[in-house]
Amino acid sequence: MKSENFLFELGVEELPSHAVKFLSEELAKNISAGFKSAEIKHGTVHAYGSPRRIAVVIKYVSEITVGQKITKKGPSIESSIDANNNPSKSLLGFAKSCGVTLAELSKLETDKGQWWIYESEEKPLKTEELLLPIVKKSVAELPIQKVMTWGEGGYQFSRPVHWAVMMFGKNIIDGEIFGLKLGNDTFGHRFHHPSAIAISAPENYEAQLIKGKVIADFAERREIIRQQIEQIAFDNQLVAIIPDSLLEEVTSIVEWPKAVLASFDAKFLNVPEEALIESMQHHQKCFALRDSHGKLSPYFIFVTNIESKNLAKVIVGNEKVMRARLSDGAFFFEQDKKDALIAHLKEMEKVVFHAKLGSLADKTKRMIKIMDFLANALNLDSVKAKRATELAKCDLLTGMVGEFPELQGLMGYYYAKHDNEAEEVAVAIRDHYLPKFAADNLPEDNLSKALSLADRIDTIVGLFASGQKPTGVKDPFKLRRHALAIARVLITLSSNISLTDLISRAIDAYDEIIPGNSKEIIEPLKTFILERMLSFYQTKDIDPQFLNAVIAVQNDRIFDMNNRVDALRNFVNLPEASDLAAACKRVSNLVEKSDISFENQEVKENLFTENAERLLFKKIIDIENLVDSFKLNSDYASILNGLATFQKPLASFFEYVMVMVDNPEIKFNRLNLLHRLQKLLQSVADISLLNF
Repeated sequence: MKSENFLFELGVEELPSHAVKFLSEELAKNISAGFKSAEIKHGTVHAYGSPRRIAVVIKYVSEITVGQKITKKGPSIESSIDANNNPSKSLLGFAKSCGVTLAELSKLETDKGQWWIYESEEKPLKTEELLLPIVKKSVAELPIQKVMTWGEGGYQFSRPVHWAVMMFGKNIIDGEIFGLKLGNDTFGHRFHHPSAIAISAPENYEAQLIKGKVIADFAERREIIRQQIEQIAFDNQLVAIIPDSLLEEVTSIVEWPKAVLASFDAKFLNVPEEALIESMQHHQKCFALRDSHGKLSPYFIFVTNIESKNLAKVIVGNEKVMRARLSDGAFFFEQDKKDALIAHLKEMEKVVFHAKLGSLADKTKRMIKIMDFLANALNLDSVKAKRATELAKCDLLTGMVGEFPELQGLMGYYYAKHDNEAEEVAVAIRDHYLPKFAADNLPEDNLSKALSLADRIDTIVGLFASGQKPTGVKDPFKLRRHALAIARVLITLSSNISLTDLISRAIDAYDEIIPGNSKEIIEPLKTFILERMLSFYQTKDIDPQFLNAVIAVQNDRIFDMNNRVDALRNFVNLPEASDLAAACKRVSNLVEKSDISFENQEVKENLFTENAERLLFKKIIDIENLVDSFKLNSDYASILNGLATFQKPLASFFEYVMVMVDNPEIKFNRLNLLHRLQKLLQSVADISLLNF
């Protein structure tokens, strides 16, 4: 089957940096899906994206579609042929609807009998005739959040479209898109090659654009930028700071990258390096550099989109802009230090935290109450805990954080140090925002962890109580992120802090701000946090059944729950584990289906009639004593090892003892025995919920 290569390119005004890679990849996915739907066979699919274009090249596209086999099912043979072998009206009607004679029908045998069928093959279509509809549909379905409208036709896209290329082999596809005639003319670099470039064939697209000073392949352009930056750093005995997000952004705003070294006045190094780096990366899209000792150097690298004939002038221009930006940071830093951090506490009364939840000052007062509970639970210095909480949000009122919101907490640390606050207090101010995302580091010390918990639980409780919990994919206040952070922090705290108590304390701290029936959110909120804990485990390749088995018996103390999960993960590797889990299911089914209350009912040994039930009862008493001793130290591994020894006596019990006997007293006693065993088997988790 003959094939040709396919090319489609949209030439646009400069796309937003976040859209370049995303839209090019989505376009490739959509066209590939269109080909699959149309039964068009093809080879590799390659997406291209730069500020002024998104494109797709698909290799070895079949010239015709695969003819689909069509089967139409008619009436059953039994019902459509009479005793004289004459066809029924339904059979004749089926053949007529297919446009064939009875002789052209086939028979199909199934478990439900024989049926008349008609089989035909759809005529293959020319791929070239299907390309334009597929591409138009693919473009129309691109997930563009904000569109621009232009032209008399009211065309809409992320940015106005200025040219369009569509080729199948060397043939140009006839048609229009966005009111533009399709052709084979693309355009190179806006300044280095402004004239049109006639693409000779799809397979030459990338090479011809390189001659036009455009590297269309996003991944290749990104790697070139990385290599240029690293080479400059190496040549100057420096180490470049290259965040992936910044590298992606810079790759999205250039087509012909050229990395250049520049410098700034070393006096700016008196400003906290995080502020300098943030300014360089966020505002100037530049890469900071460290010296061989790991200290920030007075150099930076910017990436241009041109090969300048006067590079020195370009460097001076960038250094001038950088100096102005760093001067702003230095000014804010010096101005902020003139007032003690605590001086902003009063100002927070004028800053709204949330329309329904009061000001930042109100939030701070609530956090102080929550921290009092956490300080007691974790044996923290209550004076430092209160001080850290009072200062936690004060840096939000500083000029530096106003200019660079990403530095919240960090600048609080520096200003607290300047004010001679205790080191633990300063660190807690800095680290209580951790973790900032799912895989981020956690605070290292307990004071910082407690402050992180107080901040997040106050936010979640307030928003839940005011009816603003997440719905579907919408989570404008990042409550899922806060819930995950709470779970992760509690896992690391070697203290069995109760989720119920923590949420209740946060509710109490709100006083009259939230409704009086707000205690009703405790269980839904616990479930919300535990769902995030479950998601966290899944990212660590921990089977969710372990946490679900634990939640069935204990859903309040996350540190303890995590220990139980760890023990279960080892338990399932024991040779007895699988059979014991199956037996536990049987025990649970018998007890729960009986619908009898066994509370305060003693097992009566005098009603035992079988040796197997006597042995099981003795085993229960022995393991109960073992469990009681190991529970003191939460030694769940040893408890599970003890429970594993039930496998044989339990198997013997079910082999020789009939539970549901006619004698009601003996039946009740045996069910009561199993109920006592069930409670024991759930000492760590509900083992019956485990699947092997």
